[in-house]
Amino acid sequence: MTDNTIRTFVGSTPSETERKQLLVDRLRASRIPDRELLDNLGLYLTRQTLSRINFMQMLYQMIVPVHGVIMEFGVRWGQNMALFSTLRGIHEPFNYNRKIIGFDTFDGFPSVAPQDGGGVQAGDYGVVENWKEELEEILDFHAQNAPIPHKKKHELVTGDATMSLPGYLKDHPETIVALAYFDFDIYKPTRDCLEAILPYLTKGSILAFDELNTPEFPGETIAVREVLGLSRYAIRRDPSNPLTSYLVIE
Repeated sequence: MTDNTIRTFVGSTPSETERKQLLVDRLRASRIPDRELLDNLGLYLTRQTLSRINFMQMLYQMIVPVHGVIMEFGVRWGQNMALFSTLRGIHEPFNYNRKIIGFDTFDGFPSVAPQDGGGVQAGDYGVVENWKEELEEILDFHAQNAPIPHKKKHELVTGDATMSLPGYLKDHPETIVALAYFDFDIYKPTRDCLEAILPYLTKGSILAFDELNTPEFPGETIAVREVLGLSRYAIRRDPSNPLTSYLVIE
C-alpha cells in the first residue's frame, strides 16, 4: 500500500483537514535542530491527539496495581504500543513482566461482516509496505531507552487475530491480561478476541474500546453486547474524547 491507496474514515470537516495539513507541513519543514525536534513535538500536537495520549495515560495508571500483560487488538501504525512502552518506563520501569503484545494484519481489515454496516470494506485501515519491520525498530528504541533493556518486553503478532490469538494463548498459558485495548473497529475479530481472552482476565482488568457507540462502526458495539452484555458492566468514557471508552472487571 501507498499513502494514496490507504482508505480510512475521515470525520473532520474540509477546513479542519486543511488546518491539520498546514501543521503537518510545518512539522516536515521544521527548522528546529534534529537534536531538539523530539523534545518539542508538543508544538505539533492537536487537541485531539493530546486527549488521546492522556486517555492512554489514565488507563495505564489504573492497571499499575494489576498483574498481567497489555494486549492491543488493532495496532496499525503502533502509536499506542509505543505509548504503553513509554508509560511502562515512567510508572513501573522495572516491571519487565508487563509485556505489551499487539495483534494486527498490517494489511487492513481482513474481511467485514453484515454487522459492520455498509461504510467499511476489506483492506480499509492498512499501512504502508514493510511497516511492521519499521515499527519493530521504533519499539526496540523505546525498550533500549528504559531499564532492563535486555529483556524483550513487546511482541507484534501478524495475521488475522481470530486465528493468531488462540495460538498465542496456547503457547503462553501463563498469560494474565491486565489491559486489552480493542481498536479493530469491526465485528468478527472484536467478538472472537473478546471471547478468547475472557478466561485470562482478573478482577481489576480493563477492557478499553476505540469505537463503541460509533455509528460508522456498529460492529464493535454489537460484539461487546453479544459477548459481555451491556447491562452487566459500567462503560465509562473520558470527558476529553467522544469515542474512547473502557470498563473494569470487578
